[in-house]
Amino acid sequence: MASISTSKRVVIKVGSALLVERASGTIKHEWLAGLAADVAELRGKGIDVLLVSSGSIALGRRVLNLSEGELTLKESQAAAAVGQIQLSSAYGEVMAPHGLVCGQILMTLEDSQDRRRYLNSRATISTLLELGVVPIVNENDTIATDEIRFGDNDRLAAQVAGLIDADTLVLLSDIDGMYTANPATDPTATRFDMIEDITPEIEAMAGDPVSGLSKGGMKTKVMAAKTAVAAGCSMVITEGSAIRPIAALEAGANATWFKAQTDPQSARKGWISAMKPKGELTIDDGAARALGKGKSLLPAGVVQISGAFGRGDAVALVSPTGQHIGVGLIRYTSDECNEIAGHQTDEIERILGYSGRSEMIHRDDMVL
Repeated sequence: MASISTSKRVVIKVGSALLVERASGTIKHEWLAGLAADVAELRGKGIDVLLVSSGSIALGRRVLNLSEGELTLKESQAAAAVGQIQLSSAYGEVMAPHGLVCGQILMTLEDSQDRRRYLNSRATISTLLELGVVPIVNENDTIATDEIRFGDNDRLAAQVAGLIDADTLVLLSDIDGMYTANPATDPTATRFDMIEDITPEIEAMAGDPVSGLSKGGMKTKVMAAKTAVAAGCSMVITEGSAIRPIAALEAGANATWFKAQTDPQSARKGWISAMKPKGELTIDDGAARALGKGKSLLPAGVVQISGAFGRGDAVALVSPTGQHIGVGLIRYTSDECNEIAGHQTDEIERILGYSGRSEMIHRDDMVL
């Protein structure tokens, strides 16, 4: 059976029903402290951990004494603004005894669809992980409207897992896996231990049981699984109410694994190589040799720019002899590239008027 302990980077999604007491609208501190112990154990093994956490609206609505039932958009945004402070504070409180620092990341669907925001989000989260921080991600409910919403944190977690090249996504849920039918209404339903291919039949089996606080059902989890495995990330659904839910999963708790058919790096390289370049960068011999050794592309190695492109667009890499040697996601516009090409990275701020990224194209964002 699959195991988290072999992972390099793990995303854990926490649902509102696990985190927030339904009657009182307060945080389940004992449970959250247990999750923090799990995170500390993973970090002790050298595994990067990122949490995608629901709960801000559920917490904020109680503080604001909002009525039961469906909230209006304005009420949800207000509740999120208030609840997010409580949520962040609670995570910081339980992580501190383990010597862990948390960082808050608020995202909308646009942040993963727009290439410029995508690269900025990826760079920020990667830096936090490199610094040993545990990022806490949530949908930015304070500003998100229907057209820019993920709508549920299952799919947000899957998008984030792909964003940061995670190899395992854990959905801590109120059900212990995926069944052939809704086990609450069908006593003959059986649970899958492993799903290697998400077929139309598997998708049709996904019922839609929804708890009192969470928005996602099994349909959204299967949608999340499709996104995750396409990015080379295996996903697991498990019941998360145990005080140490990750330890329980590793000890053999019931779960359903969705197996990725490739690894995150290969999936990402395939995604980039399939893009149609919007421009070209001609590089010198020194830069070509550096790229061949796994280095990033710096402005100093660029001798010519062709085409009009924006940040995050795909551009072709061309050798001094005119040979196409690769493609990558550019971190500057074509106009900015023309200004800084041939210059050292410590000159970027003087030339552009702001301190930009040191690389034109990061090694993780190119395929040779």
